Amino acid sequence: MKPHLIFIYNADSGLFNTITDIAHKVLSPDTYSCQLCQLTHSYFSVKRDWADFLGDIDAECEFLHRDEFVNKYGAAKIDLPAILLDEDGKLSPWLSQEEISQCKSIEMLKILIHTRLQDIESEQA
Repeated sequence: MKPHLIFIYNADSGLFNTITDIAHKVLSPDTYSCQLCQLTHSYFSVKRDWADFLGDIDAECEFLHRDEFVNKYGAAKIDLPAILLDEDGKLSPWLSQEEISQCKSIEMLKILIHTRLQDIESEQA
């Protein structure tokens, strides 16, 4: 069975929030609070390299903004951004905000995700 990963951005959904985020990325990228967004998105869209990677991994991926996550799953005391593992409705931390923040490139993030997926495969074998 494929792992179900929930990617949670440290940003809220909606047009106004998107415009504000773009402006923040352009004007003050060093203080932007979502490293997951920084790594995986250009100013206006998902990076092609990231989209290709997601198409190649053996996992179901769900992407939610902070407010969407709260609306769907309820409030959780986790630092964002984060990636959670959903095992039959039980959510557990999979990649923490700290681990994501340590990724200084999209390649580093992809390697980390790939390694963790291999760990899951090994546990299931």
